[in-house]
Amino acid sequence: MKIYLDMVGCRLNQAEIEQMARQFRAQGHEIAASAGVADMVVVNTCSVTSEAAADSRQKIRQAARAGAGEVVPTGCWTSLAPAEALDLPGVRRIVLNDDKDHLVPDLLGLSRQEFDLEPLARLSLPGLRQRTRAFIKVQDGCDNACTFCITTVARGAGKSRPAPDVLEDIRAALLGGAQEIVLTGVHLGSWGQDFTAPLHLRDLVALILSDTDTPRLRLSSLEPWDLDEGFFSLWENPRLMPHLHLPLQSGSDSVLKRMRRKTTPDTFRALVEAARAACPGVAITTDVIAGFPGETDEEFSETLSLVDGIQFAGGHVFTYSARPGTPAARMKNHIPRDIRKRRNAVLRAAFAESGLAYREQFVGRTASVLWESASELTEQGWKMEGLAGNYIRVTAFAPEARWNQVDAVRLVGLEGEGMRGEIG
Repeated sequence: MKIYLDMVGCRLNQAEIEQMARQFRAQGHEIAASAGVADMVVVNTCSVTSEAAADSRQKIRQAARAGAGEVVPTGCWTSLAPAEALDLPGVRRIVLNDDKDHLVPDLLGLSRQEFDLEPLARLSLPGLRQRTRAFIKVQDGCDNACTFCITTVARGAGKSRPAPDVLEDIRAALLGGAQEIVLTGVHLGSWGQDFTAPLHLRDLVALILSDTDTPRLRLSSLEPWDLDEGFFSLWENPRLMPHLHLPLQSGSDSVLKRMRRKTTPDTFRALVEAARAACPGVAITTDVIAGFPGETDEEFSETLSLVDGIQFAGGHVFTYSARPGTPAARMKNHIPRDIRKRRNAVLRAAFAESGLAYREQFVGRTASVLWESASELTEQGWKMEGLAGNYIRVTAFAPEARWNQVDAVRLVGLEGEGMRGEIG
Protein backbone atom coordinates (compact mmCIF):
# COMPACT_ATOMS: atom_id res chain seq x y z
CA MET A 1 0.00 0.00 0.00
CA LYS A 2 1.17 3.54 -0.79
CA ILE A 3 0.76 6.01 2.07
CA TYR A 4 1.19 9.78 1.96
CA LEU A 5 1.85 11.61 5.24
CA ASP A 6 1.05 15.31 5.61
CA MET A 7 0.74 17.73 8.50
CA VAL A 8 -0.04 21.25 9.67
CA GLY A 9 1.64 22.92 12.62
CA CYS A 10 4.63 22.36 14.82
CA ARG A 11 7.84 20.36 14.72
CA LEU A 12 6.23 17.78 17.00
CA ASN A 13 3.71 17.00 14.25
CA GLN A 14 6.63 16.58 11.84
CA ALA A 15 8.35 14.23 14.30
CA GLU A 16 5.17 12.17 14.57
CA ILE A 17 4.69 11.69 10.84
CA GLU A 18 8.36 10.72 10.49
CA GLN A 19 7.84 8.03 13.13
CA MET A 20 4.67 6.88 11.34
CA ALA A 21 6.67 6.59 8.11
CA ARG A 22 9.22 4.38 9.81
CA GLN A 23 6.47 2.15 11.21
CA PHE A 24 4.63 1.84 7.89
CA ARG A 25 7.90 1.01 6.13
CA ALA A 26 8.69 -1.63 8.74
CA GLN A 27 5.48 -3.39 7.71
CA GLY A 28 6.45 -3.30 4.03
CA HIS A 29 4.43 -0.31 2.87
CA GLU A 30 5.66 2.50 0.62
CA ILE A 31 5.69 6.17 1.61
CA ALA A 32 4.32 8.19 -1.31
CA ALA A 33 5.54 11.62 -2.42
CA SER A 34 2.06 13.02 -3.07
CA ALA A 35 -1.58 12.43 -2.15
CA GLY A 36 -2.63 11.73 -5.73
CA VAL A 37 -0.77 8.43 -5.95
CA ALA A 38 -1.60 7.25 -2.41
CA ASP A 39 -3.99 4.55 -1.29
CA MET A 40 -4.16 6.27 2.08
CA VAL A 41 -3.34 9.78 3.28
CA VAL A 42 -2.75 10.54 6.97
CA VAL A 43 -3.05 14.24 7.89
CA ASN A 44 -1.66 15.26 11.28
CA THR A 45 -3.78 18.31 12.09
CA CYS A 46 -3.24 21.40 14.26
CA SER A 47 -5.52 23.73 16.21
CA VAL A 48 -3.14 26.21 17.86
CA THR A 49 -4.84 29.07 15.97
CA SER A 50 -8.05 29.37 13.97
CA GLU A 51 -5.85 29.66 10.86
CA ALA A 52 -4.13 26.35 11.67
CA ALA A 53 -7.52 24.67 12.09
CA ALA A 54 -8.63 26.05 8.72
CA ASP A 55 -5.38 24.86 7.11
CA SER A 56 -5.98 21.40 8.57
CA ARG A 57 -9.43 21.16 6.99
CA GLN A 58 -8.00 22.40 3.70
CA LYS A 59 -5.27 19.73 3.74
CA ILE A 60 -7.89 17.02 4.16
CA ARG A 61 -10.03 18.37 1.32
CA GLN A 62 -6.99 18.73 -0.95
CA ALA A 63 -6.03 15.10 -0.36
CA ALA A 64 -9.54 13.95 -1.26
CA ARG A 65 -9.60 16.11 -4.41
CA ALA A 66 -6.20 14.73 -5.44
CA GLY A 67 -7.71 11.25 -5.59
CA ALA A 68 -6.39 9.64 -2.42
CA GLY A 69 -8.00 6.29 -1.71
CA GLU A 70 -8.76 7.20 1.91
CA VAL A 71 -7.97 10.22 4.08
CA VAL A 72 -7.35 9.65 7.80
CA PRO A 73 -7.18 12.81 9.93
CA THR A 74 -5.43 12.72 13.29
CA GLY A 75 -3.88 15.29 15.63
CA CYS A 76 -5.13 18.24 17.63
CA TRP A 77 -7.87 19.71 15.43
CA THR A 78 -9.24 16.22 14.76
CA SER A 79 -9.34 15.49 18.50
CA LEU A 80 -11.18 18.74 19.23
CA ALA A 81 -13.67 18.47 16.35
CA PRO A 82 -14.07 14.74 15.58
CA ALA A 83 -17.58 15.01 14.14
CA GLU A 84 -16.53 17.79 11.77
CA ALA A 85 -13.48 15.77 10.69
CA LEU A 86 -15.64 12.75 9.90
CA ASP A 87 -17.89 14.90 7.70
CA LEU A 88 -15.05 15.94 5.39
CA PRO A 89 -14.70 14.30 1.94
CA GLY A 90 -12.70 11.09 1.74
CA VAL A 91 -12.79 10.54 5.51
CA ARG A 92 -14.21 7.26 6.81
CA ARG A 93 -12.32 7.08 10.10
CA ILE A 94 -10.26 9.34 12.33
CA VAL A 95 -7.57 8.81 14.96
CA LEU A 96 -7.67 10.92 18.12
CA ASN A 97 -4.52 12.08 19.92
CA ASP A 98 -5.05 9.49 22.67
CA ASP A 99 -4.64 6.75 20.07
CA LYS A 100 -2.07 8.42 17.82
CA ASP A 101 0.87 6.39 19.15
CA HIS A 102 -0.95 3.27 17.91
CA LEU A 103 -2.15 4.78 14.62
CA VAL A 104 -0.10 2.50 12.38
CA PRO A 105 -1.00 -0.89 13.91
CA ASP A 106 -4.64 0.20 14.26
CA LEU A 107 -4.93 1.29 10.62
CA LEU A 108 -3.20 -1.90 9.45
CA GLY A 109 -5.37 -4.14 11.64
CA LEU A 110 -2.44 -5.40 13.69
CA SER A 111 -2.49 -6.20 17.39
CA ARG A 112 -0.89 -3.43 19.43
CA GLN A 113 0.75 -6.04 21.64
CA GLU A 114 2.25 -7.89 18.69
CA PHE A 115 3.23 -4.83 16.69
CA ASP A 116 7.00 -4.63 16.61
CA LEU A 117 9.08 -1.97 14.90
CA GLU A 118 11.97 -3.42 12.97
CA PRO A 119 15.23 -1.52 13.52
CA LEU A 120 15.01 0.31 10.20
CA ALA A 121 17.03 3.42 9.49
CA ARG A 122 15.05 6.68 9.44
CA LEU A 123 14.68 7.92 5.87
CA SER A 124 13.63 11.44 5.00
CA LEU A 125 10.04 11.72 3.81
CA PRO A 126 9.61 12.18 0.07
CA GLY A 127 7.81 15.21 -1.35
CA LEU A 128 7.01 18.47 0.42
CA ARG A 129 7.65 17.07 3.92
CA GLN A 130 11.22 16.09 3.15
CA ARG A 131 13.63 17.28 5.86
CA THR A 132 17.36 16.77 6.30
CA ARG A 133 17.00 17.34 10.02
CA ALA A 134 15.45 14.48 12.02
CA PHE A 135 12.72 15.60 14.42
CA ILE A 136 12.62 13.35 17.48
CA LYS A 137 9.61 13.36 19.79
CA VAL A 138 10.75 13.14 23.41
CA GLN A 139 7.64 14.36 25.21
CA ASP A 140 3.92 14.98 24.66
CA GLY A 141 1.19 16.93 26.43
CA CYS A 142 1.48 19.85 28.83
CA ASP A 143 0.65 20.52 32.49
CA ASN A 144 0.77 24.30 32.17
CA ALA A 145 -2.44 26.32 32.17
CA CYS A 146 -1.76 29.20 29.77
CA THR A 147 -5.17 30.78 29.28
CA PHE A 148 -4.85 31.19 25.50
CA CYS A 149 -3.67 27.66 24.70
CA ILE A 150 -5.94 24.97 23.28
CA THR A 151 -3.07 22.49 22.89
CA THR A 152 -3.31 21.33 26.51
CA VAL A 153 -6.94 20.42 25.86
CA ALA A 154 -6.07 18.58 22.64
CA ARG A 155 -2.90 16.86 23.86
CA GLY A 156 -3.66 16.21 27.54
CA ALA A 157 -1.25 15.92 30.46
CA GLY A 158 2.50 15.92 30.01
CA LYS A 159 4.19 12.57 29.43
CA SER A 160 7.89 11.96 28.84
CA ARG A 161 9.31 9.24 26.63
CA PRO A 162 11.93 7.04 28.30
CA ALA A 163 15.52 7.93 27.43
CA PRO A 164 16.28 4.49 25.86
CA ASP A 165 13.37 4.99 23.40
CA VAL A 166 14.64 8.44 22.49
CA LEU A 167 18.17 7.12 21.95
CA GLU A 168 16.81 4.31 19.75
CA ASP A 169 15.03 6.84 17.52
CA ILE A 170 18.13 9.01 17.31
CA ARG A 171 20.33 6.07 16.33
CA ALA A 172 17.83 5.11 13.63
CA ALA A 173 17.98 8.68 12.30
CA LEU A 174 21.79 8.66 12.32
CA LEU A 175 21.78 5.29 10.57
CA GLY A 176 19.66 6.90 7.87
CA GLY A 177 22.22 9.67 7.39
CA ALA A 178 20.72 12.49 9.45
CA GLN A 179 23.27 15.21 10.18
CA GLU A 180 21.13 17.05 12.73
CA ILE A 181 18.76 15.89 15.47
CA VAL A 182 16.00 18.21 16.72
CA LEU A 183 14.34 17.36 20.04
CA THR A 184 10.64 18.21 20.10
CA GLY A 185 7.69 18.12 22.48
CA VAL A 186 4.64 20.12 23.49
CA HIS A 187 6.42 21.14 26.70
CA LEU A 188 9.96 20.03 25.92
CA GLY A 189 11.51 21.52 29.05
CA SER A 190 9.35 19.33 31.27
CA TRP A 191 10.99 16.13 30.01
CA GLY A 192 11.70 13.73 32.87
CA GLN A 193 9.71 15.54 35.52
CA ASP A 194 6.93 12.92 35.46
CA PHE A 195 9.28 9.98 36.05
CA THR A 196 9.21 8.16 39.40
CA ALA A 197 12.77 9.36 39.89
CA PRO A 198 12.49 12.79 38.23
CA LEU A 199 15.06 13.90 35.69
CA HIS A 200 15.67 17.18 33.87
CA LEU A 201 16.00 17.89 30.16
CA ARG A 202 19.69 18.65 30.75
CA ASP A 203 20.11 14.96 31.70
CA LEU A 204 18.68 13.83 28.38
CA VAL A 205 20.78 16.30 26.38
CA ALA A 206 23.95 15.23 28.18
CA LEU A 207 23.09 11.56 27.57
CA ILE A 208 22.54 12.11 23.85
CA LEU A 209 25.83 13.96 23.52
CA SER A 210 27.75 11.28 25.41
CA ASP A 211 26.06 8.12 24.11
CA THR A 212 25.46 8.94 20.42
CA ASP A 213 27.52 10.32 17.55
CA THR A 214 24.97 13.05 16.80
CA PRO A 215 26.91 15.65 14.74
CA ARG A 216 24.47 18.49 15.45
CA LEU A 217 21.85 18.58 18.21
CA ARG A 218 19.17 21.25 18.36
CA LEU A 219 16.42 21.96 20.87
CA SER A 220 13.02 23.24 19.82
CA SER A 221 10.88 25.60 21.89
CA LEU A 222 11.66 25.83 25.64
CA GLU A 223 9.53 27.55 28.24
CA PRO A 224 11.73 30.03 30.14
CA TRP A 225 10.67 28.84 33.59
CA ASP A 226 12.08 25.36 32.92
CA LEU A 227 15.65 26.67 32.64
CA ASP A 228 18.28 27.99 35.00
CA GLU A 229 21.76 29.40 34.52
CA GLY A 230 23.33 25.96 34.91
CA PHE A 231 21.40 24.67 31.91
CA PHE A 232 23.46 26.81 29.57
CA SER A 233 26.70 25.05 30.50
CA LEU A 234 25.55 22.34 28.06
CA TRP A 235 26.61 24.68 25.24
CA GLU A 236 30.25 24.04 26.12
CA ASN A 237 29.80 21.11 23.72
CA PRO A 238 29.97 22.55 20.17
CA ARG A 239 27.65 19.82 18.85
CA LEU A 240 24.75 21.55 20.61
CA MET A 241 23.60 24.24 18.19
CA PRO A 242 23.73 27.85 19.49
CA HIS A 243 20.04 28.63 19.16
CA LEU A 244 17.37 29.00 21.83
CA HIS A 245 13.68 29.55 21.15
CA LEU A 246 12.15 30.98 24.33
CA PRO A 247 8.47 31.93 24.00
CA LEU A 248 7.79 35.29 25.64
CA GLN A 249 4.15 35.88 24.54
CA SER A 250 4.06 39.33 26.18
CA GLY A 251 6.47 41.85 27.66
CA SER A 252 3.85 43.18 30.07
CA ASP A 253 3.76 41.74 33.57
CA SER A 254 0.00 42.28 33.86
CA VAL A 255 -0.70 40.54 30.54
CA LEU A 256 1.57 37.64 31.50
CA LYS A 257 -0.47 37.22 34.67
CA ARG A 258 -3.71 37.10 32.66
CA MET A 259 -2.05 34.54 30.41
CA ARG A 260 -0.95 32.54 33.50
CA ARG A 261 2.60 32.47 32.22
CA LYS A 262 5.13 31.49 34.88
CA THR A 263 7.58 34.24 34.06
CA THR A 264 7.99 38.01 34.33
CA PRO A 265 9.75 40.53 32.09
CA ASP A 266 12.58 40.81 34.61
CA THR A 267 13.16 37.06 34.95
CA PHE A 268 13.01 36.69 31.17
CA ARG A 269 15.67 39.40 30.72
CA ALA A 270 17.88 37.74 33.31
CA LEU A 271 17.55 34.36 31.56
CA VAL A 272 18.55 35.87 28.22
CA GLU A 273 21.57 37.56 29.82
CA ALA A 274 22.65 34.25 31.37
CA ALA A 275 22.32 32.45 28.03
CA ARG A 276 24.38 35.08 26.22
CA ALA A 277 27.05 35.05 28.91
CA ALA A 278 27.41 31.26 28.66
CA CYS A 279 27.16 31.10 24.87
CA PRO A 280 28.29 34.34 23.18
CA GLY A 281 26.60 34.88 19.84
CA VAL A 282 23.71 32.52 20.62
CA ALA A 283 20.60 33.18 18.55
CA ILE A 284 17.61 33.79 20.78
CA THR A 285 14.20 33.78 19.13
CA THR A 286 10.74 34.00 20.63
CA ASP A 287 6.95 34.05 20.17
CA VAL A 288 4.71 37.02 20.96
CA ILE A 289 0.92 37.34 20.88
CA ALA A 290 -0.48 40.63 19.61
CA GLY A 291 -3.81 41.82 21.00
CA PHE A 292 -4.43 39.48 23.92
CA PRO A 293 -7.82 40.24 25.56
CA GLY A 294 -7.68 43.45 27.57
CA GLU A 295 -4.24 44.47 26.25
CA THR A 296 -4.08 48.24 26.66
CA ASP A 297 -1.91 50.61 24.64
CA GLU A 298 0.41 50.86 27.65
CA GLU A 299 0.72 47.07 27.97
CA PHE A 300 1.44 46.76 24.27
CA SER A 301 4.12 49.47 24.61
CA GLU A 302 5.71 47.42 27.40
CA THR A 303 5.90 44.42 25.09
CA LEU A 304 7.38 46.48 22.27
CA SER A 305 9.93 48.00 24.65
CA LEU A 306 11.03 44.57 25.87
CA VAL A 307 11.32 43.25 22.31
CA ASP A 308 13.40 46.29 21.30
CA GLY A 309 15.59 46.01 24.39
CA ILE A 310 16.42 42.33 24.15
CA GLN A 311 17.25 42.49 20.43
CA PHE A 312 16.11 39.01 19.45
CA ALA A 313 17.62 37.19 16.47
CA GLY A 314 14.06 36.73 15.24
CA GLY A 315 10.53 36.08 16.39
CA HIS A 316 7.08 34.84 15.45
CA VAL A 317 4.15 37.18 16.01
CA PHE A 318 0.69 35.68 16.39
CA THR A 319 -2.41 37.83 16.19
CA TYR A 320 -4.53 36.69 19.13
CA SER A 321 -7.11 34.13 18.04
CA ALA A 322 -9.85 33.13 20.48
CA ARG A 323 -9.94 29.36 20.83
CA PRO A 324 -13.26 28.02 22.17
CA GLY A 325 -12.73 26.09 25.39
CA THR A 326 -9.89 28.28 26.67
CA PRO A 327 -10.19 30.73 29.59
CA ALA A 328 -8.97 33.61 27.41
CA ALA A 329 -11.89 33.14 25.02
CA ARG A 330 -14.23 33.88 27.94
CA MET A 331 -12.39 37.03 29.01
CA LYS A 332 -13.85 40.49 28.59
CA ASN A 333 -12.48 43.34 26.49
CA HIS A 334 -11.41 41.47 23.38
CA ILE A 335 -9.35 43.73 21.14
CA PRO A 336 -10.85 44.76 17.77
CA ARG A 337 -9.31 42.88 14.86
CA ASP A 338 -7.90 45.97 13.15
CA ILE A 339 -5.98 46.92 16.31
CA ARG A 340 -4.67 43.38 16.74
CA LYS A 341 -3.44 43.35 13.14
CA ARG A 342 -1.84 46.77 13.52
CA ARG A 343 0.02 45.67 16.66
CA ASN A 344 1.12 42.51 14.84
CA ALA A 345 2.65 44.64 12.06
CA VAL A 346 4.51 46.84 14.55
CA LEU A 347 5.99 43.81 16.32
CA ARG A 348 6.95 42.15 13.06
CA ALA A 349 8.82 45.29 12.03
CA ALA A 350 10.66 45.31 15.37
CA PHE A 351 11.72 41.68 14.95
CA ALA A 352 12.81 42.33 11.36
CA GLU A 353 15.04 45.17 12.55
CA SER A 354 16.61 43.23 15.42
CA GLY A 355 17.04 40.14 13.22
CA LEU A 356 18.88 42.22 10.63
CA ALA A 357 21.18 43.62 13.32
CA TYR A 358 21.88 40.11 14.59
CA ARG A 359 22.81 38.81 11.13
CA GLU A 360 24.99 41.82 10.30
CA GLN A 361 27.50 40.86 12.98
CA PHE A 362 28.27 37.62 11.12
CA VAL A 363 29.19 39.18 7.78
CA GLY A 364 32.74 38.04 7.00
CA ARG A 365 32.63 35.13 9.45
CA THR A 366 32.60 31.41 8.66
CA ALA A 367 29.70 29.22 9.71
CA SER A 368 28.93 25.51 9.57
CA VAL A 369 25.87 25.07 7.32
CA LEU A 370 23.68 22.01 6.83
CA TRP A 371 22.23 22.12 3.31
CA GLU A 372 18.49 21.44 3.20
CA SER A 373 17.82 21.92 -0.50
CA ALA A 374 19.43 22.25 -3.92
CA SER A 375 16.70 24.24 -5.60
CA GLU A 376 17.99 25.00 -9.10
CA LEU A 377 21.00 24.67 -11.41
CA THR A 378 22.29 28.04 -12.64
CA GLU A 379 25.40 29.29 -14.41
CA GLN A 380 26.95 29.70 -10.96
CA GLY A 381 26.15 26.10 -10.04
CA TRP A 382 23.50 24.57 -7.80
CA LYS A 383 21.68 27.07 -5.63
CA MET A 384 21.95 25.65 -2.11
CA GLU A 385 19.89 26.66 0.93
CA GLY A 386 20.52 25.56 4.48
CA LEU A 387 20.81 26.48 8.15
CA ALA A 388 23.81 27.63 10.11
CA GLY A 389 24.12 26.41 13.68
CA ASN A 390 22.59 29.64 14.98
CA TYR A 391 19.56 29.14 12.71
CA ILE A 392 20.51 31.75 10.13
CA ARG A 393 19.25 30.66 6.71
CA VAL A 394 22.13 30.69 4.22
CA THR A 395 22.14 30.62 0.42
CA ALA A 396 25.22 29.70 -1.63
CA PHE A 397 26.18 28.10 -4.95
CA ALA A 398 28.01 24.80 -5.36
CA PRO A 399 29.29 22.89 -8.42
CA GLU A 400 27.31 19.85 -7.25
CA ALA A 401 24.11 19.35 -5.27
CA ARG A 402 25.13 18.93 -1.63
CA TRP A 403 21.80 18.09 0.00
CA ASN A 404 22.19 16.84 3.61
CA GLN A 405 25.87 17.73 3.74
CA VAL A 406 27.61 20.16 6.07
CA ASP A 407 30.07 22.74 4.75
CA ALA A 408 32.14 25.56 6.18
CA VAL A 409 30.64 28.64 4.55
CA ARG A 410 31.94 32.19 4.55
CA LEU A 411 29.04 34.56 5.11
CA VAL A 412 29.60 37.40 2.65
CA GLY A 413 26.42 39.46 2.92
CA LEU A 414 22.77 39.81 3.80
CA GLU A 415 20.05 38.36 1.60
CA GLY A 416 16.37 38.76 2.42
CA GLU A 417 15.77 37.30 5.88
CA GLY A 418 18.96 35.25 5.65
CA MET A 419 22.54 35.54 4.44
CA ARG A 420 24.55 34.88 1.31
CA GLY A 421 27.56 32.60 1.60
CA GLU A 422 30.51 31.14 -0.26
CA ILE A 423 31.52 27.50 0.22
CA GLY A 424 35.13 26.70 0.92
